[in-house]
Amino acid sequence: MKTNFNLLFYLKKQKAYVSGNMPVYMRITVNGKRSEVSAGRDCEPSGWNNHAGRGIGTKSEVRALNSYLDTLQAKVMNAHQQLIGAGESITADRLRNQFIGRAEKPYYIVALFNEHNDQVKALIGNGFVANTLKSYRSSYKHLSLFVQHQYGIADMDIKSLNHAFIVNYEFYLKTVCKCSGVSAAKYVKHLKKIVNNCLANKWLSDNPFINYRSKAKAKEKEFLMQNELEAIVIKGITIERLIQVRDIFVFCCYTGLCYADVQKLQRHQIAKGVDGEQWIFTTRQKTDTNSRIPLLAIAADIVNKYADHPQCVNKNLVLPVLSNQRMNSYLKEIADICGITKTLTFHMARHTFATTVTLSNGVPIESVSKMLGHTNIKTTQHYAKVLDLKVSKDMALLRKKFANE
Repeated sequence: MKTNFNLLFYLKKQKAYVSGNMPVYMRITVNGKRSEVSAGRDCEPSGWNNHAGRGIGTKSEVRALNSYLDTLQAKVMNAHQQLIGAGESITADRLRNQFIGRAEKPYYIVALFNEHNDQVKALIGNGFVANTLKSYRSSYKHLSLFVQHQYGIADMDIKSLNHAFIVNYEFYLKTVCKCSGVSAAKYVKHLKKIVNNCLANKWLSDNPFINYRSKAKAKEKEFLMQNELEAIVIKGITIERLIQVRDIFVFCCYTGLCYADVQKLQRHQIAKGVDGEQWIFTTRQKTDTNSRIPLLAIAADIVNKYADHPQCVNKNLVLPVLSNQRMNSYLKEIADICGITKTLTFHMARHTFATTVTLSNGVPIESVSKMLGHTNIKTTQHYAKVLDLKVSKDMALLRKKFANE
């Protein structure tokens, strides 16, 4: 990307200057920002043309000065061409550094993203999970293809990033990649993480995200109503594999555990709580936060049902959980058998626990947040929708109160 610049030679007056020659300085200006360096020569103010930026006269010393300044100007022009040839962004400081042979190390956005993903890969099991890496790899692929699509190059200097780059990237994700608004916002958020790292390392002086605001709104997540949940619980199913999946799904509807957490749940993680009843004591794989959940009777019955299952006995697991893909596939069959028209997915169990099982039955959202292992109640609000039924119950109490006054 070509960027023009202005070059000016001028006499710089020093603080202690009284009379005599003044040093000649060279000022490079790019997009209104300046960078200066001494030209290594001096000149008498009366013999200097401020407009031309050169010495006045035809004496040999003046001709030598002007010739020298012409040589410096040619070198700056050459440094400018070198930066353009390297595909680097042009700034006043970078052009000055290139000219004096002190060019700063360039950092490229796609390469930095790839380096970030390598670090995430090395930390799987120690702060990151495989699905997180998978998401970052998808983001890396989208970003690298966007740079090629938009600019016709394989990579670009991090200093070339600006507001337009981010807006165009979001547009590219939604149009060319057919990403939903939420998915596009996630990929832009990944890019922001790389940019924040560059800002922290002072590789970037200006934040290209400063005026960017995502307009994406989270899609409403579906959950089972009480009658739908009961239909799944009481339905007479004869196929063994579907019975197993149904039981594990129902267990999560009454505990709020996600797939990753129920899959790794071990027997010793169910123990007596502060009230003397059975509780689940686990750590969320996604956020590494503690989660403590009182075990309701229906969930406890399912635990006991699989106590002697070979997979549970051999691996000290609470339940024999299948792969996520198979679980979701079998749940579609269960939905058909039970007459559920919603697209049944395993993660719907977590939403059902937050909404139908707890919140709609009067459990405070703070308690729901604690059981779900959230660190921010705003995250819980994403799961727990206030049902019309709950609103109706709350308003009935209010009506009763007013009626008695």
